[in-house]
Amino acid sequence: MVNLRPDNTVKSQGGGQPWHMISVSSVMEKCGTRAGGLTIREAQQRLTAYGLNRLPSPRPRSAMARFLAQFNNVLLYVLIGAAVVTALLGHWVDTGVIAGVVIINAIFGFIQEGKAEKALEAIRVMLSPQARVRRDGHVLTVPAETLVPGDIVLLQSGDRVPADLRLSEIRSLQIQESVLTGESEAVEKMTEPVARETELGDRSPMAYAGTLVTYGKGTGIVVETADHTEIGQISSLLAEVQSLTTPLLRQIGVFSRWLTLAILIIAAATLLFGFLVQGNALNEMFMVAVGLAVAAIPEGLPPVMTITLAIGVTRMARRNAIIRRLPAVETLGAVTVICSDKTGTLTRNELMVQTIVTARQHYEVTGRGYAPVGEFRIDGNPVSARQHPDLAAAAQAAILCNDAELNPLEGHWRLQGNPTDGALLAAGIKAKPDMDFVRQSQPRTDLIPFESVHKFMATLHHDHEGQGYIYVKGAPERILEMCSSQRSNGADLALDTPYWLEQIEAMASKAQRVIAIACRLTDPEHLNLGFKDVETGLTMMAMFGLMDPPRSDAIEAVRKCRNAGIQVKMITGDHGTTARAIGAYFDLGKDHPVVTGKDLDALSEEDFATAASEADIFARTTPEHKLRLICALQARGHVVAMTGDGVNDAPALKRADIGIAMGCKGTEAAKEAAEMVLADDNFAAIMHAVEEGRTVFDNLKKSILVLLPTSIGEALTILAAVLFAQALPITPVQILWVNMITAVTLGVALAFEATEAGVMTRPPRAPDAPILSGFLIWRIIFVSILLSLGTFGLFKWEQAFGASLDVARTVAVNTLVAGEIVYLFNCRRIIDKSWTWDGLFGSRPVLIAVALVMGFQLLFTYLPVMQVIFHTTSIGFESWGRIILFALGLFILVEIEKTVARRYLKQG
Repeated sequence: MVNLRPDNTVKSQGGGQPWHMISVSSVMEKCGTRAGGLTIREAQQRLTAYGLNRLPSPRPRSAMARFLAQFNNVLLYVLIGAAVVTALLGHWVDTGVIAGVVIINAIFGFIQEGKAEKALEAIRVMLSPQARVRRDGHVLTVPAETLVPGDIVLLQSGDRVPADLRLSEIRSLQIQESVLTGESEAVEKMTEPVARETELGDRSPMAYAGTLVTYGKGTGIVVETADHTEIGQISSLLAEVQSLTTPLLRQIGVFSRWLTLAILIIAAATLLFGFLVQGNALNEMFMVAVGLAVAAIPEGLPPVMTITLAIGVTRMARRNAIIRRLPAVETLGAVTVICSDKTGTLTRNELMVQTIVTARQHYEVTGRGYAPVGEFRIDGNPVSARQHPDLAAAAQAAILCNDAELNPLEGHWRLQGNPTDGALLAAGIKAKPDMDFVRQSQPRTDLIPFESVHKFMATLHHDHEGQGYIYVKGAPERILEMCSSQRSNGADLALDTPYWLEQIEAMASKAQRVIAIACRLTDPEHLNLGFKDVETGLTMMAMFGLMDPPRSDAIEAVRKCRNAGIQVKMITGDHGTTARAIGAYFDLGKDHPVVTGKDLDALSEEDFATAASEADIFARTTPEHKLRLICALQARGHVVAMTGDGVNDAPALKRADIGIAMGCKGTEAAKEAAEMVLADDNFAAIMHAVEEGRTVFDNLKKSILVLLPTSIGEALTILAAVLFAQALPITPVQILWVNMITAVTLGVALAFEATEAGVMTRPPRAPDAPILSGFLIWRIIFVSILLSLGTFGLFKWEQAFGASLDVARTVAVNTLVAGEIVYLFNCRRIIDKSWTWDGLFGSRPVLIAVALVMGFQLLFTYLPVMQVIFHTTSIGFESWGRIILFALGLFILVEIEKTVARRYLKQG
């Protein structure tokens, strides 16, 4: 009988039982099962007790709740306040525009919402929909969601494991566990128990839900189902992880709060001054204060920010970096640490023969992945297999003793079969390009398939003259035991065992998996291959060193990231030796040893944080380790990017400031948890994305530099009129015109600015740095005062020479716009000079924006309909001359200020 708790749950479910250390008989006893499986009745009873074998769906928020949550943003509070103010003024067009911006932002956030829910759903569908089980002594196919602990499940190549299983019987069973561990190579399974503290990737008697059977057959006992499985625990962990806001949103939030406070204080002070000091009517001063607030609020900032980020998204897409969440564009520019998975990110996730060792020579093998294109080298010099008979013979054996197929598909070579066989086949074809001829010249007669018990595969072949050949490949130590000689320059000599053991150790130290190939001749009448035919008397031909090679462009990308002041850390589920060897290619791990998951578990919180900050390579890590490492780095003020492709990466991808998933080989769970997806799985694209992120932030600063002086200049102009008891130089409706036409148009033009020189040689900006430095605040105040002086000054000039109020106001508006136009050119280079040919004419978007604004201003000034709406009138050439003179003066003064600033910064 099954041991049930009072609440009808089985003790094994969620109890943290170390099934990998318990014998098969004990597991059967604990699960109340037998070799013939559960009875139908028992299965039904347990299904009632356990529930379905599927991950629970969290209760989603209602659509209305999700939509309303999008308004919980300080910047949107400012915009909503601006809409209310403009409504109070009766400026319904302005109200409509601002409300439209708020609603569009909310809709965009609403669409992007639900990332965690999609990631959870992507994990849920990874559970196998069907499973073969043994019940009542019969093999049945049942829905995987009806599996219960104690069920006996049968596995074969191509199956996705439907639940966590304790393996009881195996036949050459190999399982691909990269979705859980990050290891690219299929794991060979056993039935013998292992130690309690064994890492997840080394638990050979276990088969975990969501992993893929790549070879062989097996039988296992269901020990955990649904959210108690390893993949279910990752799902639960992912649901608990909270996403962080981006640095830009945090800075905009702080900036908006200070701006709002300043506007309210100035508006209130203006109201009190006019009412108490000058004796104006309270309702009149209230409307003036409201107009001042409308002028000071930069309505154009949110759409300009959104458009700037969207342009960054488009640019990144051209470089195969797909952004799923708009603010993530800018976050890339602030990244200080990139935590990268190894398999499929820094490496190709394709086994490849790197080294071939014969009795007389060492060969380096070049190429990419499974593509059968490359060459052999000795000391860096290319050689031909035709001049090296031992190499040619070994390559031929690698083709013949092989069950894999390589086929070209859409520009890539696709593997059908075992990854090890695929790598050996690709290496063989590099020496023997006509694979079909090799196989036809020695057709296969019989074989002994690979078994984990005997650790080799053997094939029997006959050529067309009847001569028999036996080829054997497998674990090098096992093959050595079966050999009595070695092939050397075409002749068979006595076996030099110490030499071969030395080569095994040398290749293993480079994180290469070693496969040995041997052969012997046999009689033409030999048609059936048995174990006694290969136990002794073989001739060692060569040893092949295989590894998942690093991406060459990733090596360069890591170097550039580090030059840009960005730390790069490798966090992998693979073995420490392999991680260290791969890290060496990237110049990682030189100053600090590899830290394993077991090492991390033994550390205090303080030591854990220190290790997270100082070490470069972390091996044998679990999803919990990755998540803790991300949190520890963020606690020390870092902006962290996390790359990955497996389900095991999803929680850390979601927690990171920016998660980066692989588009080709990444799981759906990883993609849905990430902010950015690399379409071609190329780590080098991250480098371009960081560069683009820094450019986006630079362009945002330039846009703010253009927008804020406009708003502040308008506000100062109104404030000056109140202080000096003068008529307003610009009416609220004219302020609306300026804000709608010029601010947004000119600000957007700078979103197209190209990357400035040296952007990738400067360190990342501090995460807590304000969006505007003290120098930029000075620039905004300086230009705001110049715009206000020019606008108010020319307004009073026109009145002094007898111009009407409408003429003076028309001149004032055009003065303000002209100052903004020339200041736009100043802002193309924040600190460098702008009066070069490139600074003035190097940006087509800027020239188009200027032409549009000038055209609109002519309509504003001379079109009769516009004159009626905005109370403007035609002005003469003399007025235009004074406006142009002021604009040129403003441009020159700002350039002088930049020259002084360059000298000051250079001396500092």
